[in-house]
Amino acid sequence: MNRDPNEPLIRRRVVVHGRVQGVWFRGATERQARALGVGGWVRNRPDGTVEAVFEGGAGAVGRAVAYCRQGPPGARVERLESFDETPEGLLEFDVRY
Repeated sequence: MNRDPNEPLIRRRVVVHGRVQGVWFRGATERQARALGVGGWVRNRPDGTVEAVFEGGAGAVGRAVAYCRQGPPGARVERLESFDETPEGLLEFDVRY
């Protein structure tokens, strides 16, 4: 993960509601997060939502969360919940199954 060392490390968990499974949301989120240099993970939840955790500089994490507010083509995001958490030092971004 490449980030500005002067920017504080933050962690944000999001839960995305709407038509977000079966539309390549996880793969697109993984690609976006890696392009931003953000660590964390994304997964489908049994209730039909998508959950993701992003760790990195505040700007990059903010852009990753903003991406989740719209998602890839075919997604219809109805609501996004966002929670600040204590960073764990995640360096890579993965899709969880």
